[in-house]
Amino acid sequence: MTETARDLTPADAAPAADPSSAPSALAASPLATEVERRRTFAIISHPDAGKTTLTEKLLLFGGAINLAGEVKAKKNRRDTRSDWMSIERERGISVVTSVMTFDYRDRVFNLLDTPGHEDFSEDTYRTLTAVDSAVMVIDAAKGIEARTRKLFEVCRLRDIPIVTFINKMDRESRDPFELLDEIEKTLALDTAPLTWPLGRGRDFVGTFDIERGGVRLLDSKDDGHDAGGPPIPMTVPEIAALNPNLDAGEIAHELELVTEVCPRFDLAAFREGHLTPVFFGSALKNFGVRDLLDGLHRFAPSPRAQDSDAGPIDPADPRMSAFVFKIQANMDPNHRDRIAFARLCSGKLTRGMKARLVRTGKPMTLATPHFFFAQDRSIADEAFAGDVVGIPNHGTLRIGDTLTEGRDITFVGVPSFAPEILRRVRLSDAMKAKKLKQALQELAEEGVVQVFRPSDGSPALVGVVGPLQLDVLKARLAAEYGLPVEFDLAEFQLARWIAADDKAKLEEFIAANRSGIAEDLDGDLVYLARNEFYLGYTRERAPGIVFTDVKETQKGK
Repeated sequence: MTETARDLTPADAAPAADPSSAPSALAASPLATEVERRRTFAIISHPDAGKTTLTEKLLLFGGAINLAGEVKAKKNRRDTRSDWMSIERERGISVVTSVMTFDYRDRVFNLLDTPGHEDFSEDTYRTLTAVDSAVMVIDAAKGIEARTRKLFEVCRLRDIPIVTFINKMDRESRDPFELLDEIEKTLALDTAPLTWPLGRGRDFVGTFDIERGGVRLLDSKDDGHDAGGPPIPMTVPEIAALNPNLDAGEIAHELELVTEVCPRFDLAAFREGHLTPVFFGSALKNFGVRDLLDGLHRFAPSPRAQDSDAGPIDPADPRMSAFVFKIQANMDPNHRDRIAFARLCSGKLTRGMKARLVRTGKPMTLATPHFFFAQDRSIADEAFAGDVVGIPNHGTLRIGDTLTEGRDITFVGVPSFAPEILRRVRLSDAMKAKKLKQALQELAEEGVVQVFRPSDGSPALVGVVGPLQLDVLKARLAAEYGLPVEFDLAEFQLARWIAADDKAKLEEFIAANRSGIAEDLDGDLVYLARNEFYLGYTRERAPGIVFTDVKETQKGK
């Protein structure tokens, strides 16, 4: 077979349209032009699929760092891994969302690296309210895993377009066609591969560029690093000659199938969430990452309208608005700081401007907004819709808060989930009870745990989604507050928010179930149940009372 790899691309298959070259309806104003430049996306995956490695390599290829894991600053290299909390480095997992802002070509990227562990799903779900697209990382040997499936469903509920990166192609892996078929069947999502692996595992030599033809080769001399530039035209025999275990006939057959049978990339279908472009590579070896970043540059969507209680808010609206989706304290333990991460939804934020905190109706000055690069930061003199900024504050802001330039609107849909584990906190030093109460209040405002204060005056309970959250809570109470604690089993196993249209019925229910009624951080009523049986029994005997396990930001919250 003498065809070049490029010749294997059907002659009538035009490359996907590059939206960056299309005229924009927003191009009428400088503000709209800046908004159009923004690309805000999250990276989602099952634990150990290589998500954090891919995050760092995107930063490397984006020119944001000099070496993966570190950056030069003040003549010294400082650790700027996206996993910055000590427990993350010790266990090799992500337990908080890291925010990183960087420029790539003519775009401004806001990259949110979400926790991979399911015990921190609430942080991930809230983060997904703040992005316009997501990169789904799949382990080439394992395919679609449980956590991936769950996160994808959250993206689907929010109509978030998905780009797929199939990672670890340099290790033993499944057949690429089998992986595509699994994505389509498991997630009901069409796939359009834009690159194709040549060989697998130890025989992986590079990828074929489906749109342009040609090959990118894995450079064994430079740890696989992709130096960029256009794909190299190669014949199939030339590709097969790169490794004695490759078969020219098998390569030709695969490339003919993928170019003639697999769907072509369609921008509209991708933006609507019906189709995912697929890239193959190895994040650890820096290979395939540039193709992914170029793909995000080309077709990831610009900021979209965000839902509020007053309807969708246009990002090009000149009036600034934003919502808080994450709180993080003590990123710099030396300064005991507290940062609210806010997604700008419209307009322009200027350093020093006054904004209205809708929940309280009070003004606040945005004196020192920051752009973040994991735990490193820089002052944001200005930011635009689509950007994610950190706002230092001392307990003023909470998750779900809306900031506006005067308007009385509230962005909706930032979720809180009913905990699956309830515990009481036991102090070794009872004299520090007041300090513990303050610490739990602050950590609850961050979203690390939920705190429920029973109406009968009994000690507060903490609620978490998974046991690893308890480890993080214990570690942070000890390290940041000097409070060594242990956890005791509670008499309650379940918590559900309660509400009723009939106020009299709600008051009657509270009176009849006083020992199981509590309030959460926002003062919303919660019913505490001993187990599923008691919850079902109570629900059946309480017509008109609504029990919910998910609470979303609503007007006035």
